[in-house]
Amino acid sequence: MLHRYDVRDLRLFTGAALRPLLLEEAALWRTRLRWDYTQSVGLLLSYLDSRILPGFVALSRETGAVEGYCFSVYETQKAVVGDVFARGEEKQPLEVLLLNHLLPMLQHTPGVERVESQLMLESETMQEPFREHGFLADRRLFLEAELPDVRELLPENGLVRRPDEPVPPLPGSLHLQRWLAPHYQPAGDLIHRCYEGHGDSHINDQYRTVQGSLRFLHNIVRFPGCGVFDAEHSFVITNERSGQLEALLLVSRVEPDVAHVTQLCVAPRRRGYGLGRLLLRHAATQLAARGFRAMTLTVTEANTPALKLYRSLGFHERLGFYANVWTKARS
Repeated sequence: MLHRYDVRDLRLFTGAALRPLLLEEAALWRTRLRWDYTQSVGLLLSYLDSRILPGFVALSRETGAVEGYCFSVYETQKAVVGDVFARGEEKQPLEVLLLNHLLPMLQHTPGVERVESQLMLESETMQEPFREHGFLADRRLFLEAELPDVRELLPENGLVRRPDEPVPPLPGSLHLQRWLAPHYQPAGDLIHRCYEGHGDSHINDQYRTVQGSLRFLHNIVRFPGCGVFDAEHSFVITNERSGQLEALLLVSRVEPDVAHVTQLCVAPRRRGYGLGRLLLRHAATQLAARGFRAMTLTVTEANTPALKLYRSLGFHERLGFYANVWTKARS
């Protein structure tokens, strides 16, 4: 049935042509992930109107309507698959068709040495094009924990502290405080230190350098792709003697009552002291007190220590997806 569609260059179309499709996708984000995707849609529409995004659309020959789209972005020697989405009875075949146009284009773009993709709303069928084009996959999980009403808080709740339960003391000269703008540069250094040699640095090569980690932070703080950054409920642990950051937890709002943890990391030398658990519980307690009803995060399935921590605090799997990576050196 795919003969009923034409695949065209995305840059031939304005945001108006894709708006109905994007609003349908936003509704799916809200249903499946409890995530308000409308701000991302607004940003994407502005880029579409500028006609600068490389990608493709699936166009119905019968109605002339856009029934599917995909786009990518270039970052120096890397390309990132931004999104792939289609609707209708041929949803999955259309998404595969679009990927089979997009992936070879990215792999053969002069100067591109690496292609990354993390599509949270993907189906298992969408993995076929990635496998066929030589990508390596790591399964990731989207986890969720319900936050209780603090007025009805039960003693056995592990994630949110009871109102009479104090914050556990920190060892030595460590100090817990809210995120502030001056933490930006030290946070980039901390993220780089935390992910050096870590499996997630294969999935996201920004972690491999301080400058890359700062770009990662910039995307979290300045752009709505991961929700609206919430400095009030983001926290760091600092060493008061050296001034160095030892751990951090960053949070964004993805719905009025849902928070998403965009980053949680602890310096290698500070692991084993329960700092990650402390940060999660502290942020969750503050969020619950402000009326938030859920906290979400993503984790690589192979990251056993992190996954064990999250599950012990009551997080459960809402859905699974894949991080796919292709490098020219390996192909």
